[in-house]
Amino acid sequence: MKFAILAFPGSNCEMDLYYAIQDIMNEEVELVSYKKNSLEGFDAVLIPGGFSYGDYLRSGAIARFSPIIPALQEFAKSGRPVLGICNGFQILTEAGLLPGSLQKNVSAKFICQTEPLVVNNAGSLFSSAFKLAQIINLPIAHGDGNYYCDQETLKRLIANDQIIFKYRNNPNGSVANIAGITNKAGNVLGMMPHPERAVEDILGSSDGIGIFQSIVNYVKSREVVAHG
Repeated sequence: MKFAILAFPGSNCEMDLYYAIQDIMNEEVELVSYKKNSLEGFDAVLIPGGFSYGDYLRSGAIARFSPIIPALQEFAKSGRPVLGICNGFQILTEAGLLPGSLQKNVSAKFICQTEPLVVNNAGSLFSSAFKLAQIINLPIAHGDGNYYCDQETLKRLIANDQIIFKYRNNPNGSVANIAGITNKAGNVLGMMPHPERAVEDILGSSDGIGIFQSIVNYVKSREVVAHG
């Protein structure tokens, strides 16, 4: 399968993702500029962390108007996997692909540390390699990671099982301890923790592999069905 990694001005985690996909997962991967207007030929799209456009206005707010975004919206509409990490999550909310918004951490400080997460839904295409309620350890590094949505939206997220990962200790004040959510269709995931920074034990955790493995398993199982 082939992954696309979108690169915006100010992205700084794209090479971490590239390494995770090419060297750890042994899958094909390509960096795609924000200036492009097509995602043809890709099976999954990854949106990296960083500070797109310097986080001016709001995190992800300017990136939402990049030339690649209409292609990303069409890609998501097709049902193929899209994963936005940290700033990528912020971009997904700004682009209308996920509900809610990311606000300043309640501490008003940038937080950089490893956090335990609870797998709240092990049946999604992003989490099938895990067990329900499994604790995984992933690093976070953000100043605007406080996920917020209104109560009606939260009710829908819970009812549709869209909350995939929760913080055990909620370091940023996110509503309902939310660390990662999907759209209603289940093919777009936004998460603040960085799985690409947890793909080898030498990094302190290899739990991030499970997220990428889940995506690979999903895409390849669909290929078998399509061509079987």
